[in-house]
Amino acid sequence: MAPFDPVSGLVAFAVNLLIGGAALYVAARYVVFRDRPGALNYEHAVVTALLGAVVWAARSVVPVVGVLLALVGWIAVIHWRYPGDWLDAGKLGLAAWAAAVVILAVLELLGVRTLTALGVPGT
Repeated sequence: MAPFDPVSGLVAFAVNLLIGGAALYVAARYVVFRDRPGALNYEHAVVTALLGAVVWAARSVVPVVGVLLALVGWIAVIHWRYPGDWLDAGKLGLAAWAAAVVILAVLELLGVRTLTALGVPGT
């Protein structure tokens, strides 16, 4: 077993977070809120991904209903950070998940197979 390398762990965390932020950014800017260009930026998406990941991690450990609580919490973070109602937050979450799947598929085609989209559940 290889020793733990904190630098490579931090780099992996940062890259995975940037991918999650990219998925949220693409979903918010080009799918859900395409009529409001310039209102949303990539930094906002990365912070949202980080907050969503923290909420998901904190709630998903609850026995029996943890995944449901985590999903509701993740959508609540999106609702809090982006304009619109709960339905818009749900659409943004679904679009972010789809964008993350596409981004990760493209990266896998390029030979990068160990990444995830931190802050976007199920990827």
